[in-house]
Amino acid sequence: MSVILCGYHNMGCIALRILTKLGITVPAVFTHLDDPEENRWFNSLGELAKEIGIPVYYPEDINSGPWPDMIRDLRADLLLSCYFRQMIKEDILSSARIAAVNLHGSLLPKYRGRCPVNWQILNGETRGGVTLHHMVKQADAGDIVAQYAVDIDERDTALSLFKKLEYATAQVLEQYIPRLLDGTAPRIPQDHSKATYFGGRRPEDGRIDWSVGANTIYNLIRAVTWPYPGAYSFLRGRRLMIWEAEPVESEGDSDKAPGTVISRGSDRLVQTGKGVLRLLKVSWESCPPVDGIPPHRILKEGEILG
Repeated sequence: MSVILCGYHNMGCIALRILTKLGITVPAVFTHLDDPEENRWFNSLGELAKEIGIPVYYPEDINSGPWPDMIRDLRADLLLSCYFRQMIKEDILSSARIAAVNLHGSLLPKYRGRCPVNWQILNGETRGGVTLHHMVKQADAGDIVAQYAVDIDERDTALSLFKKLEYATAQVLEQYIPRLLDGTAPRIPQDHSKATYFGGRRPEDGRIDWSVGANTIYNLIRAVTWPYPGAYSFLRGRRLMIWEAEPVESEGDSDKAPGTVISRGSDRLVQTGKGVLRLLKVSWESCPPVDGIPPHRILKEGEILG
């Protein structure tokens, strides 16, 4: 039995390790070259494949050039996509003898699309997970093979949730890849009426709107905090990164404009449209978050973040 792996990131590495552990032949790995402008905090699937001795390729577009013919010629039993960043078209999907499946970072049909981990934190979800599903023309819409659910704690960040999903991914792949290959895996149609879809996120989407509630801002901060680009506001003409914060019980002062800094001893609170947020770790844009500055050293009573 053989499996072609299209992947990236830690999830792609987990998939390759599981396939190797199961003794399954991997004739080729397809992955991406790293973006020099992206903070690469994750492991390299390409490097891991080379260490194991598996041929690795970096297609700019897997659906064109020599790649479809190469994949067909490999005659794999299964095509597995694990955080691969390109939509794979039917010409390639149909070349797998048994199935072409994808590992997605949510409990489908909820959170189809890009950045599901960040979106789940941003929207304050309390339950998440991963889904192994068949790939079809529409993104993340194919029949479900298996899911593994995890709890999302109110203090989870995108990174801590991602770590939970890494464990979930390993459990699902180790159990269900053999079942796909021997024909015993379930195949459950998704309820498309319950589907939700979210697009990609940009660093600019991290700008804080202080007119919304403290809990909404808190979710944004933990959804994009390090190693993601971070939530931010502006102070004295400079971008102020806010890496950690927490809502407080106080409603603050409704007469103060949203974004107004409130001093309470060494604490720095910010008035929001509903409630108050305590800032815990900040930095100027040019400073790494590991060198976060105590907020009281930067923010002054009455200043307004914009």
